[in-house]
Formats: sequence, C-alpha cells, structure tokens
Amino acid sequence: MRMTATRKVIAVLGAGPGLGMAMARRFGREGFAVALVSRSGTRHEGYRAELAAEGVESRSYAADVTDGVQLRAALDRITADLGAIDTVYFGPVSPDAGASLVPLTTADGAAVRRPFESVVVPAADLVAAALPPLLERGEGALFFGGGLSGVQPMPMLGSLAPTAAALRMYVLTLHEALRDSGVLAGILTIGGLVERGDIHRAFTEHAAAHGGPVPATLDPDEIAAAAWSMYVDRDRAEEVFDVFTAAT
Repeated sequence: MRMTATRKVIAVLGAGPGLGMAMARRFGREGFAVALVSRSGTRHEGYRAELAAEGVESRSYAADVTDGVQLRAALDRITADLGAIDTVYFGPVSPDAGASLVPLTTADGAAVRRPFESVVVPAADLVAAALPPLLERGEGALFFGGGLSGVQPMPMLGSLAPTAAALRMYVLTLHEALRDSGVLAGILTIGGLVERGDIHRAFTEHAAAHGGPVPATLDPDEIAAAAWSMYVDRDRAEEVFDVFTAAT
C-alpha cells in the first residue's frame, strides 16, 4: 500500500545507527517520510520502531547501493511506495574499507582505484538516477557523507585519501552546476568518530576490553542539524566537522 503523498520523502542510503538514523530523525521531525536502505535488513525493524516512536513514517529496503542495478531498483521501490524522493543522503560505508587502505608510499594504481570505485562511482550512479526528477520539479537535495582527508592531508588514511578528495570536489562542482536549478548538492565532511555508529561502538568496546582512550567524537545529531540548515538556507555546499583540529 502506498503511503500518503502529501509530504516529502528522504532516502537514507547506507542507513546505520549513527549518522544515517540521525538524518532520518532530523528530517522526519520536519514531516518527511523516511526510506532506510542498507545492505542488510537485520536492523531495519529496530530502526523503524525508533522512528515510529517519534511519529515518523518509514519504509526500509535491503540493497547494496554501491551496486548501480540495486541502487536504481531501490530508488524505484521507494518512489512506488512513498512517492517522489525529495532528498537523498548517500553515506554507505564499504565493509572492506579498512582492508583496502594502503600507505600512499607503496600504493599502486589498483590500490587507489578500489576505494574510488566503491565511493565516487556509486555517487555518480546515484546522481544519474536521482537527479533528473529533482531537476524536473526544480527542488530537492542530494547530501553526501565525506571525509576530512579530502580537505587536508592525512597520510594515515593512505589510499583512501584521494577518494575523499575526489568525492568532495565532485559534490562541490555539482553544487555549482546546479546553481539556480532549485536543487542542492552538499557534502558533510566528517573528521572524527561519529557517536552511536558501528565504528564508534567497535572503538568503545575495544577500549573497554583492553584499556586506552576512546578518540574524540562527533555528535551525529549536530551533523544532521547542519544538513537540515543547509537544506533550508541553500547558500552553501559543505559543512566540515573536525575533532582533530579542535583537539590541537
């Protein structure tokens, strides 16, 4: 059964317990219906229960949005179930991101290509699929989760850093290309552990078991609030969240 089509829809692609759910709650609070998409649907029931408790209507879909075919199929299903998509948050995390990290001093072309193909290429696939109806209506927004190594040199991120830089410039350039179209493209550039996320949980559990500090963190609700401000103001392409500089 298709839900009421009188409200806007946000698709959260790469939905997780940290920033993905924070985006869902923040936009849901503004009356958006929420479509949650992630590789596995095992946690979707819990996510939807959280949203329902806050009065947010939602649907969930299991799909690997880094796969172009699955991405388009998910977007089609969301549109059929909820109506036209107004906003997309694209923040999938590759399950082998850490394994693909190679120091730049030893990385070859293949090492640099792997993260690029799992991040930038799917982002372009998303734009190709989601942007045309937004342009036709002259409204909407596309948000992307990025990394601080796209802004400043972070050698410890090795072969992942060129991908962060490429995604950032792709989104900033897209933002300029969409100027005066009514559609916003924006990037949330994240430097630090996002609270409540899976990576944050892993660090916290490791610190509890073996001792040692937990790195400084970012509040996903604050990041989502900044995204909402970007959506409303439509005067900027980027917000940067950086615990590393703040800690120095």
